Amino acid sequence: MSGQYWFPNMPIPEIMTALSEWGLSVSTEQLVRPSSDFVMGVYSACLEQVTSISSNALQEPIQSALASMEDSNPDLYAASISHNFMLYHLTRFANAARIMDFSSKDLYHPDPERTRFILSAFINFVKFAEQCTPFTSGLREKSVTVTEEREQVAQELAAIQHTLSTLKAQRAKDEPKCEELRMENAAITAHLMVTKETTQKVVKEIEALKVEKASVLSKKENVNADTTLLLDTISRTRSRIVQSPERIKRNITTMGAAAIEDKRAIAQHEAKARDLQAKISALSNIEKDLRACVEQLQTTEKEVQLLEAAQKELADVKDSMEYKKIERSELQMKKERVYRQLANAQEKLERAQRHAEEKRHASQQTIERLQREYEQMDVERRENDKQVEELRKEADEIEAKMAEHLKKSEAELNELLAEYWKLRHETEVYMETLANKLKMNVTSG
Repeated sequence: MSGQYWFPNMPIPEIMTALSEWGLSVSTEQLVRPSSDFVMGVYSACLEQVTSISSNALQEPIQSALASMEDSNPDLYAASISHNFMLYHLTRFANAARIMDFSSKDLYHPDPERTRFILSAFINFVKFAEQCTPFTSGLREKSVTVTEEREQVAQELAAIQHTLSTLKAQRAKDEPKCEELRMENAAITAHLMVTKETTQKVVKEIEALKVEKASVLSKKENVNADTTLLLDTISRTRSRIVQSPERIKRNITTMGAAAIEDKRAIAQHEAKARDLQAKISALSNIEKDLRACVEQLQTTEKEVQLLEAAQKELADVKDSMEYKKIERSELQMKKERVYRQLANAQEKLERAQRHAEEKRHASQQTIERLQREYEQMDVERRENDKQVEELRKEADEIEAKMAEHLKKSEAELNELLAEYWKLRHETEVYMETLANKLKMNVTSG
């Protein structure tokens, strides 16, 4: 019965001793001829020793099951549901004790030998559970902790779902503003790109103007050096002036023309210097504008970074929302599976109840039929008893007659034997007398 597992098949005294240790007083008669109520009580006590499940502990789920029924008279099913619940837990307990073929027959039609076998398995399992009490207590504490954590996670999930729904509503509310910000961001980005290109062009022009300014300054220094040299030359020339008027006039004319050319060149250089100064001022203004543009670009970049961070956070929230959607769909599927299992269990329960009702009705009919047969057999038994009594009386009379006849037969037999021996003796005397008279030698046999 136990397959590859083995446990000792305990004798009746050991079973009684083990049960008495748990406060259960049983007799040898109850174990030899077990009844349904007896085995139900003992099995329930063994179950309570290990799992703390008793009839009182099952009242709440039984009432919940009765409350969920749509029948107008749920109390009709209270006993059957209670028996089914207890049978379910006892079956699980029996499977744990390595009795895989435990059924309702062991409760309602107990066999003495199998009952002792099941009690041996249950007692062995209960003692094993008592030895493993620290381990099982730890497992129960962990189970309670896991249950509490599961409830806490369920509460956190509900809070997260609420937060997620709030974020969805806020996102839907902020979506137009986000769209406007996206459009504004796109426009600012395009403007930044154009401004960047313009800034690059202006920077190139500034670099070119700086080079030109340096060239003009170099030319101005050269002109100043040339002017100094000319002044020195004039001084030396004046010191070497001869008294020739014509030559002096020619030199003066030449030097006047040279001075005019130098003045013209100086005027041109000064005009260029003024132009360069104006350009430098314009470049300074452009540089200030560029600094302002760069600051605006940096501010825009910071805002772009903040926007990217917000978009990344939004993407994370979307991913989290998708993950929560997947979890929600999984929970919904689990809920649907549980509902289907509940519906199947209710359907199985209804079938079991119908089957139990049919069996009860069939059992009632069988009981009535057996009652009728018993009554008929009782009548027949009474008639048979009368006939047996009459036959017994007749037998007593026949025995008395036989005894009397036997006595008479024995007396007659004794008389016949006495007569036989008497005749035999007389015959022997006669033969012996005859032999003597005839002078014959006769040997008696």
